Amino acid sequence: MQKYMDPNLSIEERVEDLISQMTLEEKVGQMKARWAWSKRLFPKLFEGLPPEMVGKVQTALFISLFGRNGVSDQETTEVIARNLWRGSWKEIVVEGSETKHAVGALSCSLRYFSPSVGANLNNEIQRFLKDNTRLWIPVIHHDEALHGCVAKGSTSFPQAIALAATWNPELVEEVASTIGKESRARGIHQVLSPTINIARDARCGRTQETYGEDPFLTSRTAVAFVKGVQEQRVAATVKHFAANFVADGGRDSGAVHLSERILREVYFPAFKAAVQEAGALSVMSAYNSINGVPCSSDTWLLKEVLRNEWGFEGFVVSDYSSVKHLCEKHRVAASPAEAARQVIEAGLDMELVESECFEEILNLLRDGKISEEAIDEAARRILRVKFWLGLFDDPYVDPEHAEELCDCDEHRSLARKASRDSMVLLKNNCILPLDDQIRNIAVIGPNSNILQLGDYSGFGTRLVTPLEGIKNRAFYKQKVFHENGCRLSDLSREGFARARRVAARSDVALIFAGNSFDTEGEDKDRHSLDLPGVQEDLILEIARTNTPVVVILINGAPVTMMKWINDVDAVVEAWYTGEEGGHAIAEVLFGDHSPGGKLPVTFPRYADQLPLYYGYRPSGRHDDYADLRGSQALFPFGHGLSYTDFKYGNLQVTPETISPQQSLEVTFELENIGLHKGDEVVQLYITDVVSSISRPTKELRRFRRVSLDPGHKELIQFTLTHDDLAFLDSCMNPVVEPGVFIISIGSSSEDIRLKGSFEVV
Repeated sequence: MQKYMDPNLSIEERVEDLISQMTLEEKVGQMKARWAWSKRLFPKLFEGLPPEMVGKVQTALFISLFGRNGVSDQETTEVIARNLWRGSWKEIVVEGSETKHAVGALSCSLRYFSPSVGANLNNEIQRFLKDNTRLWIPVIHHDEALHGCVAKGSTSFPQAIALAATWNPELVEEVASTIGKESRARGIHQVLSPTINIARDARCGRTQETYGEDPFLTSRTAVAFVKGVQEQRVAATVKHFAANFVADGGRDSGAVHLSERILREVYFPAFKAAVQEAGALSVMSAYNSINGVPCSSDTWLLKEVLRNEWGFEGFVVSDYSSVKHLCEKHRVAASPAEAARQVIEAGLDMELVESECFEEILNLLRDGKISEEAIDEAARRILRVKFWLGLFDDPYVDPEHAEELCDCDEHRSLARKASRDSMVLLKNNCILPLDDQIRNIAVIGPNSNILQLGDYSGFGTRLVTPLEGIKNRAFYKQKVFHENGCRLSDLSREGFARARRVAARSDVALIFAGNSFDTEGEDKDRHSLDLPGVQEDLILEIARTNTPVVVILINGAPVTMMKWINDVDAVVEAWYTGEEGGHAIAEVLFGDHSPGGKLPVTFPRYADQLPLYYGYRPSGRHDDYADLRGSQALFPFGHGLSYTDFKYGNLQVTPETISPQQSLEVTFELENIGLHKGDEVVQLYITDVVSSISRPTKELRRFRRVSLDPGHKELIQFTLTHDDLAFLDSCMNPVVEPGVFIISIGSSSEDIRLKGSFEVV
C-alpha cells in the first residue's frame, strides 16, 4: 500500500508523501476542473451533420439549453447532459502525455442525474481513476447549493435572502447540514456556496443570493451555513471574494472603487468569519476588479489578506471563466498564458471551469515564468482538502441511501419550516390572519399558480404552488376562486376583467405578485424596482372592487410599492419560498403560524435612492432629499410585524463603566402581551458617540429570535466584548477608544424600544 493511503497518518504526512511522488503534469492536473459542456465533448453532438446545418443546430440547442431570458428547456438539457457524460466522461476525467492522471475536479457532473444514478456514476468514475491512473487521486465533484443542492431530486429550501430573513443561524445551520447530507450522499463533495457578498444596492439582480446589507448578520449566517455543510464532510466555497454586487448603478461584477477601510469594515468581515470561525475549506474569487485590480489576480486579496492575515489553508477557485476575463474583460493580460501566470502568482489554485488558460501552465513552467514551488503549493492545498473529505479512504456512496435521503419527508418538513420562518409581514391593517369565517377567497396574480424558486435552484421535486397550498388549507365551506389576471412581465391587461370579477364576489383577494428567474437574478440587474409588467395596475384594479386586498410578494430583492401600498390592506414578503412554499404561505395567511421574519435589507421608497442601507455614516448636509424628507426607507432593515404584540422593558447595562478589554452584560425583558403565540427578533445596535474616525450612526451587534406564548416573558441577555466595540484607526489597527457608547434595543433598526449607555475609560 502506498504510504499516502494509510489513514493512520496525519493529513500533512499523507499530502507530503503524495506530493513527493507526483510529476509536474500530475500536480498541474489537480488545478483543473472539467465539465459536461467541455469543448472536448460538445462537438460530438454535431458529428455527421452537413457543415451548413451545424450553425443552425447550435443556435437551436443553445436556446433549449440556456433559453431566451433565462428560460430553458429542462428536459432537453437533461437528455443532452446525460448522454454527453454517459458516452464520453472517460475522455475528460483523465489526461496526461506519458502517464495517465486524474484532473482535480468535475463541474456539475452529477447535476442531471437522479440521486441513485448520480451516486452510481460517482462510484464508476472513482473506480475508473483507481484502475487507470498511476497514482490513485480521487476527483472532487462540485455543484451549486445556494439553497439546496441543485442536482436533480434534491430538496429546495427558501432562497438565501429568505434564509437570512429568518434571523436564525441555528435554523440556517440545520438547513445547510441537510444540504450537505444530500450532496454527499449522491457523491458531491464541494458546494459553491454560500454567497456572502454584502447587498447595498438592490438593483443588482443577484441580491437574492446574499444575506442582505449588514456585515454582522451576514457573518453570523455565513458561519452557520459553512459549519452546517462541512459537518457532513462537504467543502463549502464562500464567494465571491470580494465586494461583488456593489458596482456603480447596482451592476453585478462591475468595477468597484472602495477604500481599504470600507473593504475591511463592510465587505471582508463575513469572509473572515467564514474562514476563521467556521473553517471554510474553499474561497471563490470574484469577477470584479477592486481599484483596478481583478480579484482573481489580486495578490493583496488572495495572499496577504486571505492567507497571511486570516490563516486560510484551503484552496482558492476562480469564478467560472474569470481567469479568461483577465484577457477578455479586464484586458490586463495579453494572452491566456499571461492570465494563468497572473492568477497563479496571486494565489489562485484551481480554474473553474476549464479553458485554454491553465492548459498553458506546463509551458509557463518550461519557460521559467512561474515556479514549480507555486504549483506544488496549489496542489498541496487541493490535496489537503481531498484528504479531509475522506476521498482517499472511501470515495464511494450508497445509491439506495441517496435515493431515500434526498427530498425525504423530513427534509421537506424542514423546508416548510424555513419558508414559514422567513416570511416578513410588512403591512397589516388587521386583515391577517384570515378569519375562518371568510367564505370566498380570490387567489390572483401571475405568481399564484406557479412556484418560483429563484436562481441556482434544484429541479425534479414536487413543488407546492400558493394556489395548491391555499386550497389544501381552506375549510370545506370556503370557496377558492382563481385567475392570474396578467402575466408576470408582459403588458397585456386581457385578464384584468376576469380577475376583477372573482375579486368582487370574494371576501378577500390574495394577489401573488413579484419577480421570477426571467426578471431578476444573475445577469439581470435592473434600473427599476417596480413590479414588472402590469402587475401594479392589476393590484390597483383589484383594490377598486373594495374587497380587502393582501399582496404576497414572491421575489428575491426589495420591491418599490409607492404606487399601490396605500391601496392594499396587507403586504407579505414571502421571498422565493422553496418547494413547500405553497403550504408555508397558507399557514401564515390563515394564522397557523405567526410571521416572525425580519428584513435583512432595506426596502426603499424609490429606486432613485439607492444605494440605501441603515448603517450610514453622518453627512455633512442632510440624510434625506429636498423632495423626500424624513425617513428614507419604505420598510427599514430589521422590520417585520407579527400577529401579536411584544413589550420590551427593564434594560440593564452592567457595568456602566468598563476598560477597553472588559466585557459587559446587557439584559432586558421581552413579553408577549398579545393574543397569539409569536416570534420576535430582538436587535441590539451600538453607537460610538465620539470617535477619532467617523463611525456609522448605528451598527448591529447582537440579535436573537425568541418564541413566546401569550402572556409569557423571557429575560434576554447579551454579552458585548472588545471586538464588538472596536473599529479600525487611521493605521487600520483595531482599537477601542475611551468614550460613551449608546445601546439601542428594538424590533428593527428604526423601531427602537429601549436605550441605555456605558462608558469606556
